[in-house]
Amino acid sequence: MDRQLEGRLSKRAVEIGREGDTAAFDELLTLLHSSSANVRRLAASALGKLSWMGVDQIAAVRNLGLVVRNDPHAQTRQYAIRALKAYGAMAQEHLDDLRDIAWNSGEQPYIRRDAEAAVAFIEEAVRIAASAEKKCCQRCNTHVSAEEYARSQQAFQRVFCDRCFDEVFLERRNFEMQVELNKTIEAGSGTVVQSEGERRISRWLTDNGLAYRYDAKFRIVGEFQIRPDFYLPELDVYIEYWGMDTPQYKMSMFKKQILYQQEGKRVISVYPEDLSALDGLLVSKLRIFGFDVGVDARSKVSGK
Repeated sequence: MDRQLEGRLSKRAVEIGREGDTAAFDELLTLLHSSSANVRRLAASALGKLSWMGVDQIAAVRNLGLVVRNDPHAQTRQYAIRALKAYGAMAQEHLDDLRDIAWNSGEQPYIRRDAEAAVAFIEEAVRIAASAEKKCCQRCNTHVSAEEYARSQQAFQRVFCDRCFDEVFLERRNFEMQVELNKTIEAGSGTVVQSEGERRISRWLTDNGLAYRYDAKFRIVGEFQIRPDFYLPELDVYIEYWGMDTPQYKMSMFKKQILYQQEGKRVISVYPEDLSALDGLLVSKLRIFGFDVGVDARSKVSGK
């Protein structure tokens, strides 16, 4: 496929999913069977995002199932598995395929992991639907349907009725917007951060030739996503700047630290009092993880 055309189709798939454009559902199904693996991958992701918006779930599940079974591209199959999971009990007919993938030692580990998670989620949705078990919304305590359960679990790993789901969705979106508005400090290399401490860490990483991602979402434990201040992909190291002292902030900080510990992640914590000796702190912490800044600031950690 022509690269420009592939770029346009990829952009279109992302746009449909981001905007929740249910009117483009048929177009999305066409994109799902594109000759481009990247277009198929993004179309699968978008179908998952539309799962609770009133689209033809039978058609979506049928087409995603074909991709899960037959697509030659590993990441496309992975995204289709995640999308199937979003359809909950509607994806019951594909449980055998998902189990086969989860148990297949020849499959990529990350695909097996996602298939296993999808099996557990779909089985639970099927069980709830079959038993008419009553689940209650965590905010208003009203009973939720199997569809509401699947939708809220997929999005937030919590149980919400549709009304509370919409409220939480808006709260999360407003939080994301506020985070972006708080990014006002230029740190160099095009990165804009939220605090002086983050600016100094960013500059230190840049000065030492260490590639990093700032404030990017990462899947850390199960279905939970967190936003580390800095992630060093070449070293698989996270850096967090804990720069506030409010009770709410500390609760969030402790929860984040526990998630890191549960997953065995390599984390460097930096506090305001550390900034005066930032260079020594980061050099010594990175050395513990097997990386010597003074020897080769661009090398990867041994064995990585």
